[in-house]
Amino acid sequence: MMYVLAVFLGLATGTAVASAVFAFISAIGIVPHMARMTNTRPHVRIYENAIIWGGVAGVLTIAFNMRLPLHGWLVAALSLSVGVFFGSLAMSLAESLDVIPVLTRRLKLRKGLFWLICALALGKIAGSLLYFIVSGFYTQGG
Repeated sequence: MMYVLAVFLGLATGTAVASAVFAFISAIGIVPHMARMTNTRPHVRIYENAIIWGGVAGVLTIAFNMRLPLHGWLVAALSLSVGVFFGSLAMSLAESLDVIPVLTRRLKLRKGLFWLICALALGKIAGSLLYFIVSGFYTQGG
């Protein structure tokens, strides 16, 4: 009985969190904004489906501890694609919420916005490299 309750609570809370994330993405209008910025408006439905099925695939791989049998350049290409998508999503969110103009106003930044964005991107790359390459930087379960 406890297992049934645990499964029910897990599914219910997972559904609630996933719904909140998709509602957040939808309410801010990130997907249409990304499509508008990349001149791919007719493909909004593909973006939405990719986000939904990517979320489902991620949950299934985590829930059932599945591993994809990918090797070499395929892993690199997939990782690059995921990184570009999340980077684009983050920049779209920042642009939608006018983070960059507020940041430049608060920092009284008149020149060098390009370098600020490059520094943010390079910091993200450095953190990712530390996470994935340096042994012991991340220990699972601890």
